[in-house]
Amino acid sequence: MTLIGYARVSTHDQDPALQLDALRRAGCSRIFEDRGVSDAKADRPGLGQALAYLREREGDVPVVWKLDRLGRSLAHLIDTVTELEGRGVGLRSLTEAIDTTTAGGRLIFHVFGALGQFERDLIRERTRAGLAAAAARDRKGGRKPVVTPDKLKRAQALLGQGLNVREAAMRLKVSKTALYQALAADKAGAAAGAPA
Repeated sequence: MTLIGYARVSTHDQDPALQLDALRRAGCSRIFEDRGVSDAKADRPGLGQALAYLREREGDVPVVWKLDRLGRSLAHLIDTVTELEGRGVGLRSLTEAIDTTTAGGRLIFHVFGALGQFERDLIRERTRAGLAAAAARDRKGGRKPVVTPDKLKRAQALLGQGLNVREAAMRLKVSKTALYQALAADKAGAAAGAPA
């Protein structure tokens, strides 16, 4: 069994030395890293290389200094560990002392998985409740439209003066796409309301 390290720092001026030293002390023979990659970014070349390397070698174990280095969120972390587990690959986190190659470590991750699913269910439940409450008050969920009825009337007046959609959108400080959609929706609404 070979230990494969992964380190990540969010900005280029951060130093990954603490993580790299800890991974070397833990016995990692190879270490992949990402620099200047925040939690929000989906593209992590170092992590991708580490996972590809692990796919080619059976029995190796990825090691991270801390769990938050591996996953963008609890859900992403659980998905990554589940993918590894599905291929028979464990995971070690040095700071949290979690090792999914042991029965206790696997139990901890199943608890994390259950908590992640619980969190997703709560979010769905709150969203449904919020939409139902809004519907009861005759409101629609989602963002407010960028092109308000007033802006739509002004846009139609500008178009009537000979401006094109791009020029009208620039004057109203809305995107061309949003204006096209608002105009199309207004036209469809007018057509639906027209007498047969």
